[in-house]
Amino acid sequence: MGVLGDGRAQTQPPNIYSCTDGQGRPRTSDRPIAECADREQRLLNPSGTVRATVGPTLSVQERAALEQRRRQEVEVQARQAEEKQRERALLLRYPNQAAHDKERAEALAQIALVRQAADNRMAELVRQREALQAELEFYQKNPAKAPLALRRQADENTRNQAAQKRFMAEQDAERGRVNARFDAEQARLRPLWGQPSSVEMPATGQAR
Repeated sequence: MGVLGDGRAQTQPPNIYSCTDGQGRPRTSDRPIAECADREQRLLNPSGTVRATVGPTLSVQERAALEQRRRQEVEVQARQAEEKQRERALLLRYPNQAAHDKERAEALAQIALVRQAADNRMAELVRQREALQAELEFYQKNPAKAPLALRRQADENTRNQAAQKRFMAEQDAERGRVNARFDAEQARLRPLWGQPSSVEMPATGQAR
C-alpha cells in the first residue's frame, strides 16, 4: 500500500494549455498551442486553476511575420466570402443565360434610343448649317459684311455640332462599357449556371 501511495504522489497532473488566439477564439490543448505562440498561455490544473504561465516563444521579428501572415489570411478569407456573396447575388438576378441576355438587350436598347435621338439632332444641325452656309455665300468675297446675327447663328451651329459629336461618342463608349460588363458577368456566371442550383428562388404560390 505504501508503494502504491508513493506512486500516486509522484504522478504529475496532465498538462492543459489555454489561451485566446489573435482572432479572439479560446483554445485549449494538452501541449503548447501554436496559434498562441506569440502570446502568453496558461498552464492549468485539472481543476481549472492556473498552475503557471508560459510566455511567447517568438522573437519580435517572428511575431511580426506571424501577424502579417494572419492578416493576409483574414484578408483572403474576406475576399473569398465577398466573392461568394457576389456570385450568389448574380445567380439570384440571372438564374440562367436567357435572363442575362434579356437584361443586356434591354440595356443596349435604351442606349440605342438615346443614340438615335442624337443622330436625329445631328442631322438637324447639319441641315441648319447648310441653310446658313447658303446665306453666307452671298458674303463670300467679304465675310465681314455678313449680318452679325447670321454669323452668330453659324458659330452657335458649329459649337452645337461639336457638343453633339462628343455626346454621340459618349453613348458609343457607354455601349462598349455595357457590353464589357455583361461579358465579364457572363464569364463568371457560365461555370455557376452549370452547377446544381443552390439558390432558393422565391415561391410563386402555395400548393393547395
